[in-house]
Amino acid sequence: MLAGESVGFVPTMGALHKGHLALIRQAVQENTHVYVSIYVNPTQFGVNEDLGSYPQTLPADLQQLRALTAEYWDNDSVGQITGVFTPKTRDMYPGFKPTSEVDGHGSFVTITPLSSMLEGASRPVFFRGVATVCMKLFNIVQPDRVYFGQKDIQQTYVIQRMLDDFHLNTQVRVVPTVREKDGLALSSRNEYLGKRRRKVASVLIRALRAVRTEFINGVTGREELLSAAHRVVDEELAKQTALPPTWRSLFEVDYFSLADPMRLTELDTVTPAHGAVLSGAIKMLPVEEAQENEDLGTGDGKITVRLIDNLRLELPSFLRKSNPQKAVTPDS
Repeated sequence: MLAGESVGFVPTMGALHKGHLALIRQAVQENTHVYVSIYVNPTQFGVNEDLGSYPQTLPADLQQLRALTAEYWDNDSVGQITGVFTPKTRDMYPGFKPTSEVDGHGSFVTITPLSSMLEGASRPVFFRGVATVCMKLFNIVQPDRVYFGQKDIQQTYVIQRMLDDFHLNTQVRVVPTVREKDGLALSSRNEYLGKRRRKVASVLIRALRAVRTEFINGVTGREELLSAAHRVVDEELAKQTALPPTWRSLFEVDYFSLADPMRLTELDTVTPAHGAVLSGAIKMLPVEEAQENEDLGTGDGKITVRLIDNLRLELPSFLRKSNPQKAVTPDS
């Protein structure tokens, strides 16, 4: 590279959507060269998770990237998408294919205790796999900046800790979550939902926003704040349970978390000046009975779909002005 040039990197598992494109767009604005990887990494899937059915849409992904490359081609004021990296597992794990058991064999990067909290409690090998593949990709690409979405907030904490602890000269850039009109965070796994489960899936962001409203109105205690989330999901679940199996969409709450924004440790009370990371996960259960010709999504409605989301609890600017100890506008 020439002096003054920089490399931005957007690691993905494909099934690209507008959230991925937002990461790439920001990378193009901030770097001379941008590389995108598409690789479904087996080591971040547990033994009974959805590796075999994870959406793989490489031709469509490459078409989207070609269109985005053309959009910036004649714009000298920004960088360019210089390359797309689509490795095979034999390239990423040349010794032997590692296993997905918690005590499985292989060369892994493990970041504790971050990797065992929140998402890690439900998916014990997930962050081990993420950290391992990212270390490999960063060694190959040698980026100045890497780009992740805020939806996967814990992942950004794990990657930042890895970069710090292993003295890697790469900056993590976190891009705001891209959402549907009803607030559902964009995710490749949304393809599993189909129309019926998709309508109910917004219950997660509605629950998180209910907590944020309570916080803005002065509530700071953990129990009181999280009870607002549980009220929303309990109401929706009661509504769905009352419907016949051919119409309802059932789900389970995995967790709601109210965590310190620096360490992700759980909080009993949110200090307005400090704020918190509010996160949650739900599992959209398989469709019980399909209607005739119903759009059930990828997997025909048989796959449990785990959805995650988060918001930062911070006070909006008009309240912050009246109390300079309070924080900044929250993510939507």
